[in-house]
Amino acid sequence: MKIVVLDGYTLNPGDLDWQPLAALGEFRCFDRTSPAELLDRAQGAQVLLTNKTVLDADALQALPGLEYIGVLATGTNVVDLDAAGELGIKVTNVPGYGPDAVAQMVFAHILHHTQRLAEHHNAVVDGAWSQAPDFCFTLAPLQSLKGKTLGLVGFGDIGRQVATIAKAFQMRVLVNTRSIKHDLPEGVSWCEREALFASADIISLHCPLTPDTQQLINSARLSAMKPGAILINTARGGLVDEQALADALEQGEIAAAGVDVLSSEPPQADNPLLSAPHISISPHNAWATREARQNLLTIAVDNLKGYLAGQLINQVN
Repeated sequence: MKIVVLDGYTLNPGDLDWQPLAALGEFRCFDRTSPAELLDRAQGAQVLLTNKTVLDADALQALPGLEYIGVLATGTNVVDLDAAGELGIKVTNVPGYGPDAVAQMVFAHILHHTQRLAEHHNAVVDGAWSQAPDFCFTLAPLQSLKGKTLGLVGFGDIGRQVATIAKAFQMRVLVNTRSIKHDLPEGVSWCEREALFASADIISLHCPLTPDTQQLINSARLSAMKPGAILINTARGGLVDEQALADALEQGEIAAAGVDVLSSEPPQADNPLLSAPHISISPHNAWATREARQNLLTIAVDNLKGYLAGQLINQVN
């Protein structure tokens, strides 16, 4: 069986071992594959593994020997699932491989803004502490998380992990989901969406991108938030109207934002968030701790082993 990884670099830049996957067949791995290179590299393969390389209906129809697609991520929008189903191609994904990693990044952004660590570090190395008249200094008030209200939009594996960390900081946690949840952990309460946006000190997005949530964060919602609120988005860039968020930050409607995702990735040079004040941006790497990547690779191998054994795991079409 010919197995081709179309874009393996982000999963494994060299610190993981492809051998468990290579042991399952004739194996080739490419760091990246452009649209122009796709058909040549994929031709003759029974198995394709992709992270962000798009496999649309035209590509799938041009690959008659293809039997199985393993998406090296949770989101499956890079594959035309309907076309794959019509062609008898099985598609799997990798859910739940690193909720701890993403939750950790959520709090990295939160603490960046509440502790202002980078700002103070830069001031120290520029000589501000050496010239200070006192043993310490602060450039702006620091904030304690204890007693603050964290609002979570969505409550899957990542949201639950974020709530666990928040409770360790003695925060109050509110959750909004599509339907009312009654089986929430102690210290976590379900809340109507509009009430959550009005009352939370920090709002963190953990919902999928759907027609209902497209630009969930818009000018109206931003104006409804507390002036001192912080917005965190580690979910999908399309959840946020980026111009509206940039304007809200510029005008002081909210205090700060931290994002790991943008509407297009890599971002266009004119993305308004790149020049917005009071924002921290990480390059969609919340998922990418070594431990989470290893777990992702292990699950992807198990998915393929299951297919070869006639027992599909994590099938999405």
